[in-house]
Amino acid sequence: MSRKDRMSGNQAIAVAIRQINPDVIAAFPITPSTEIPQYVSAFKADGLIDTEFIAVESEHSAMSACIGASAAGVRAMTATSSAGMALMYELLYVAASDRLPIVMAAVNRALTGPININADHSDSMGAKDSGWIQIYSENAQEAYDNMLMAHRIAEHPDVLLPVMICQDGFITSHAIENIVIEDDESARAFTGEYNPAKHLLNPKESLGVGPYSVSAFYMEMKRSQFEAMNNARKVIRDVSEDFAKRMGRSYGMFEAYRMEDAETAVLLMGSSAGTGKDAVDALREKGVKAGLVKLRVFRPFPAEELATVFRGVKALGIMDKCDGFSGNGGPLGAEVRAALYGKSDGIKTCNYIFGLGGRDIKVEDFRVIFGELKDGIDGKPLPDCRYIGVRG
Repeated sequence: MSRKDRMSGNQAIAVAIRQINPDVIAAFPITPSTEIPQYVSAFKADGLIDTEFIAVESEHSAMSACIGASAAGVRAMTATSSAGMALMYELLYVAASDRLPIVMAAVNRALTGPININADHSDSMGAKDSGWIQIYSENAQEAYDNMLMAHRIAEHPDVLLPVMICQDGFITSHAIENIVIEDDESARAFTGEYNPAKHLLNPKESLGVGPYSVSAFYMEMKRSQFEAMNNARKVIRDVSEDFAKRMGRSYGMFEAYRMEDAETAVLLMGSSAGTGKDAVDALREKGVKAGLVKLRVFRPFPAEELATVFRGVKALGIMDKCDGFSGNGGPLGAEVRAALYGKSDGIKTCNYIFGLGGRDIKVEDFRVIFGELKDGIDGKPLPDCRYIGVRG
């Protein structure tokens, strides 16, 4: 039986990890993800899990240990944030190219510099092309549910790719919320056991993991990652449908909020979606046909599905919680515009950069955005990109 509780996003992630009871966790503390390995080490000390907890000397070593453990055929997990994730970047590519289903709790925090400990998406967006599946959480409930689904997605034989479950630092990771927790038996039954077909410790088969790949083979290996990421689309949907049947909470690649007849809409990821929904509700009460799409899965990117959901929209605000420094906006803006190209070319778009370094996004900011989008429909030019909520 499920139970209602109150806990933070970090605690919810830790509870999911306890219920999964992975074979290995390797982690190094960094704010604001430190609580996760802290909780897990307490579970280990109290005999609630039999996970091998490896306290390493850096995040680079944490991912190295996870790679070795996963290659040996066991479930491996870690947690990190910001510069800690950046220190892992080299190994993130290794984990993905070696097709190792490692799961990471990524607690989003601004990437130095200047140094900042609050949330934006610059850390995980820096790894967007590393080959990892990326799933973003609006609140503690989603963080918990996404973590329970992560291993099922990563370990599927048609996928075999690492997964990062992202949540906004402090906003989600430390705020206490009402949450539904599944009983341990149901959670473990859903996640299931990990029985890899191939691993290094199989005495009946010789296997190499991470060999030097000459030009005669490198492209074929990259194509296999490409195919696996495409396969992940169906697997994510199937796992989400099974989760809905068992747990009663439904998820897709994204959530469309009041989009049925929307003329103006915004697209964003993470905790700010809650504020955006409040703004949409307020505008709807005034007769404004506003809508919102919260992107849950950034990798693989649901390009065709988004082009379909935005088909009737006249103006779209694409909201990035980091800047790509291309001079033309953030990574989400680039992905969405590419998705719309040739399919929904009539939509006017503006890429809004917001929330950097933990800057609040308010209902009033959303009203400004929707007002500008309405002006765009009426003929006023929209900028390609602009910062919202910044002083001066």
